[in-house]
Amino acid sequence: MALEDIAAGIRDGLTGKTFDGSLKFDCGDEGVIVLAQGDATTQDRDTDCTLRLSADNLQKLLAGKLNPMTAVMMGKIKVAGDMGVAMKLSKLIG
Repeated sequence: MALEDIAAGIRDGLTGKTFDGSLKFDCGDEGVIVLAQGDATTQDRDTDCTLRLSADNLQKLLAGKLNPMTAVMMGKIKVAGDMGVAMKLSKLIG
């Protein structure tokens, strides 16, 4: 699945929800998805927090098939920046 399709799914999921701060899913050569100001886009920019992971693991994370804490412990997700913003993500996808 292309990152643009994943971003569209995240946009749909954000309807009626709020997310303070900005967060970037960095999938390396495949691109990025940025959550900011109630939107999800594939346009790269600076964010409060960056999660580095594969596009495959991103799909698993958003589908609830990958536990975020376990993934961080196993090195499947690398977190840089404001950990508090990353913690808010669990409320969105939970």
